[in-house]
Amino acid sequence: MTWIRAHAAEASANPLALLRIVVGALLLVATAVALILALAGLGWRGVELAGICWALYGLVLGVLALVDAGVDDLSAVLQSVGLMRAGGGFSEIETLEAQGRFAEAADAYLERARSSPDRVNATLRRAALLGGPLGEPHAAVQSLLDLRAGALTPAEDIGAGLALVDLYDYRLNDSGRAMAELRRLIDEYPDARHQRRLRRLLADLKESHFGDVAGGPSR
Repeated sequence: MTWIRAHAAEASANPLALLRIVVGALLLVATAVALILALAGLGWRGVELAGICWALYGLVLGVLALVDAGVDDLSAVLQSVGLMRAGGGFSEIETLEAQGRFAEAADAYLERARSSPDRVNATLRRAALLGGPLGEPHAAVQSLLDLRAGALTPAEDIGAGLALVDLYDYRLNDSGRAMAELRRLIDEYPDARHQRRLRRLLADLKESHFGDVAGGPSR
């Protein structure tokens, strides 16, 4: 009973574990019965029967353990394949980009963005395509603003904000909005580990567009 209780949790979640427990218990009982019969008068025949039962016990449990391990490995492989198909990788879309099929890639990222786990990453990738090879920076900005309207972690918000800064400054030539976005991030996340980087970016942006206020025009 102690042996069965020790494996009860495993058996409840694994039918093969339950089979191992049942078969093992039956063979152990058979071994005990054979030993009792040997002591009761069967002599060496009882001992031989006990030995056979014990050998069968080890053989059957060994085979079931191998089958169980094989099933676990197969299950892990199938789950891995399922994850690759369901999401967790953008290799197929990246192939479209490599082939120059940017519009198709953007549509694929939009579809993936509808899946909650991929929403942020897929939207950022789509915005990069819209603002870059597709030549639609305004659409890229709008997609990032829509993303920011939802719930984001600080790291995700900073990532979206930096993407907006890049679009404002390099694609739309709107340094004012770029600096305003950096200032928003600095004020919103004063304790973020990116704070120094954000301040450096803001200072560089000011210097590149307006020159060094303290030291005159930038060299």
